[in-house]
Amino acid sequence: MNSKESLRKAYESILYGDFEQAVYWFEQAMEGEPDNPDYFYRCSITCFRSGKLHKALVYAQKAVELDHERAEYHYQLQMVEAKLLADKAVKLMEQLQPDYVAALAALNDAIAKDPLSGEALLLLGIANGKLGRYADAVRNLRQLLKLHPQHEEAERLCREYSGKNREGMAPAWKRIRKRNR
Repeated sequence: MNSKESLRKAYESILYGDFEQAVYWFEQAMEGEPDNPDYFYRCSITCFRSGKLHKALVYAQKAVELDHERAEYHYQLQMVEAKLLADKAVKLMEQLQPDYVAALAALNDAIAKDPLSGEALLLLGIANGKLGRYADAVRNLRQLLKLHPQHEEAERLCREYSGKNREGMAPAWKRIRKRNR
């Protein structure tokens, strides 16, 4: 079977919701034309959507390696890398002794790679909130709400952290009075 026929079968599999089979057919197309970056790119998208992030990363890297000029190949690679960083942050935050500082670093890298990652923005807000950085948390959550105005968890956390941020702020006259003593 030639690569074009394998590609057709991959899309047919996607149409029927069989992503495992779609990946198989994309891989057959790649075997037939190993220098065609588009097959690697399309397979990366399918792997990404079906949660096979490490495979998605390998295929996205290969697409960029084969054709470093195509912006969509770079964008796909950045999206996969951002998702992997967000997943790393979740693991850091779910440890017995959560490491929110390391999670923040991973999430900031994720946002740099994919500024539209709602997941990374939500996690960034949560991590900042856990560290008591309520103003930063609210800023992250508001950024998420610009992208997804109906995001209920972001709305709830934004209200919660906004209240905590105000609680931690002494009125201006008390701060001035303390400094003058």
